[in-house]
Amino acid sequence: MTDVGLSAQRAGTQEARQRVAVLVPCFNEEAAIGQVVRDFRAALPQATVYVYDNNSTDRTMEVARAAGAVVRREPKQGKGNVVRRMFSDVDADVYVLVDGDATYDAPSAPKMIALLLEERLDMVVAARVHADTAAYRRGHVTGNRLLTGFVDTVFGATFSDILSGYRAFSRRFVKSFPVLSGGFEIETELTVHALELELPVAEIKTPYYARPEGSESKLSTWSDGFRILRTIAKLYRSERPLRFFSSIGVVLAAVSIVIAIPIVIHFFEYGTVPRLPSAVLATGMMLAAFMAVASGLILDTVTRGRREVKRLAYLEQRAPGDAWDRREKN
Repeated sequence: MTDVGLSAQRAGTQEARQRVAVLVPCFNEEAAIGQVVRDFRAALPQATVYVYDNNSTDRTMEVARAAGAVVRREPKQGKGNVVRRMFSDVDADVYVLVDGDATYDAPSAPKMIALLLEERLDMVVAARVHADTAAYRRGHVTGNRLLTGFVDTVFGATFSDILSGYRAFSRRFVKSFPVLSGGFEIETELTVHALELELPVAEIKTPYYARPEGSESKLSTWSDGFRILRTIAKLYRSERPLRFFSSIGVVLAAVSIVIAIPIVIHFFEYGTVPRLPSAVLATGMMLAAFMAVASGLILDTVTRGRREVKRLAYLEQRAPGDAWDRREKN
């Protein structure tokens, strides 16, 4: 057997011996949730499918339970709040996070898990390839590209679809990830967490389908796009404080110099300060620039300490496949 064949066989054996949890956050997905549960139970027979209902007003819970899912509730509204609860409650070796709208490809899940285990990764992201023209929403695709480009610029290029709601995680990622977001910006936070700690990650292409008839998107192109952009800015400020505040300092210093140049020239020529308010403004802006840089230096030290704590929490959990490897050796 070739090395590739042995690798695939070993990954398949590992997958069969892992505790796999499929996590499905839901809000008013009566029309789609039954199909999602059935598809993932067929694709991952060894997995347990958990559906967390987020105050649905339709029959989402009943349909999910009838399809064979373990159904639980999270009363605090927002996808980020649901993900926080799921990551806290569910104990498994491998986690698959997927939306309950039947737009993601369930048969891709075994490939994602096999890649996660074989390469000992912490996150595999399913990059969406639109298989149906009805699934293509120009505003969402354009916004995704802009946000992905922004994250690539700030944190380094790794992913082509940072807003994908379909991902596979290792246990050590899930149990060390401090979920701070409350809404749809959770995908951005997941991506930045992986990039910030330089975790081993990968991305694979998967089909993306239109919602079934009767199912409606909960996303708002503009409001959710601005929320995600605001989240990226906040994460940049908290994770790259020296760059963030130094940039502010450079801008303030440049404006201060532009204001001060004609005042200084006039002073050397005539010995007087013609515009005292402008001189005071230039001085104040230069002081603010120095304070911004100093703040960045202080916060950068704090951020490094916080990053070390996150890394230690991450290292406390076993790596993907470790439990299976120990059983195999014994």
